Amino acid sequence: MTIFQFPSDFKWGTATASYQIEGATKEDGRGISIWDTFAKTPGKVFNGDNGDVACDSYHRYEEDIALMKELGIKTYRFSIAWPRIIPDGDGEINQKGLDFYHRFVDKLIENDIEPFCTLYHWDLPQALQDIGGWENRRTVDAFVKYSEVMFREFGGKIKYWLTFNEPWCIAFLSNFIGAHAPGNRDLQVSLNVGHGILVAHGKSVQKFRELGIDGKIGIAPNMEWAVPYSKNEADQAAADRHIAWFADWFLDPVFKGSYPQFMLDWFEAAGAKPDIQPGDMETICQPIDHLGINYYTMSVDRYNPDGGILQMEPLDMGLVRTDIGWPVESRGLYEALHHLQKYGNIDIYITENGACINDGVENGEVKDFRRISYLQQHIAQVHRAISDGINLKGYMAWSLMDNFEWAEGYRMRFGLVHVDYRSLVRTPKESFYWYQNVIRNNWLETKDVLKLQS
Repeated sequence: MTIFQFPSDFKWGTATASYQIEGATKEDGRGISIWDTFAKTPGKVFNGDNGDVACDSYHRYEEDIALMKELGIKTYRFSIAWPRIIPDGDGEINQKGLDFYHRFVDKLIENDIEPFCTLYHWDLPQALQDIGGWENRRTVDAFVKYSEVMFREFGGKIKYWLTFNEPWCIAFLSNFIGAHAPGNRDLQVSLNVGHGILVAHGKSVQKFRELGIDGKIGIAPNMEWAVPYSKNEADQAAADRHIAWFADWFLDPVFKGSYPQFMLDWFEAAGAKPDIQPGDMETICQPIDHLGINYYTMSVDRYNPDGGILQMEPLDMGLVRTDIGWPVESRGLYEALHHLQKYGNIDIYITENGACINDGVENGEVKDFRRISYLQQHIAQVHRAISDGINLKGYMAWSLMDNFEWAEGYRMRFGLVHVDYRSLVRTPKESFYWYQNVIRNNWLETKDVLKLQS
């Protein structure tokens, strides 16, 4: 057995998102989001599931915060539902929405849990999508207005901010692949959307600085690591495209003020390029204070001219997979963290990391040992990266509890707490108590990894 000790100020936490847990989609003046629309479009979400009730955290947040307190987390990453604050995205401010988040944030602080706020986790007001969504600069301006409302209301209470969660999902998964709201399948649209959210990010960071908010702000991309199947140049290039598609495409503009040229060339050869207006890149390239990273999986890639937009084929190398089908390879997290060092030694938080393990309740318990194995392996890589000198400040497990898993509906479970979606009873899983022990000790014991994984 090996014990890995973490820094005394390391922030252990969990993460969730508004549409996935809150429910109460028609209460207290909340407007309609693109996910309300998408989820109720036949064939878009497994089993026709939607977020109308979800985990009912809008009403049960005190119960959920009590679970967080029991778990012992130091920070909690959550997102604001934009339609609760400005129902049509750009009009009147809904005081009842603000009041809810004040109650919620105050209760976190009362329990010594640091609020870590994401401004946008995919629930765009439908009224803004109706005028073109992120392709329309009016949506960018509306986001800055919404951000300013939040900064003014919660400056002093919330010290840690993220503008956008997973830009790749907003741009490509939702507007090129079409698997998430609003469900477009157009490369040019996806590039326009991705560029629009980067401009919105930059303008919101500018507003944050202008207001002199006491706190830190950044962005949270999702990263997938990829390694080439062979030393063949084409395989290496395919893996490089995979990594850049998720990370560099969004981070190069933020840190360098330009898109990676090899990706620009690749997309242009496919007939699309971002709609860059004068001053955009300067706006996007604002200094940020921290970087959130969401990491779940990696792949071994081989060049395949018929392999979609990237001409890449991920190979099945026989790795253990989670119940959603994603290969488990924790080394990818370590490599991804080193990849990010080209942007400087910025504060990094793992803002999401976890496993879909669909074990149910038996005799009042959920023995999700495979999730423990996944967390154990990845947290070991976090410690390894810290030992290398990477400025890694915290780790937030995804997710606090089972919730609405987007297009997968309620069939995929990522939580440390099991939720019965009929009774809404919460049952802490074995992984909850394992993570509780890690947090309490501030160290990781690396024993029985293979036994737990099998």
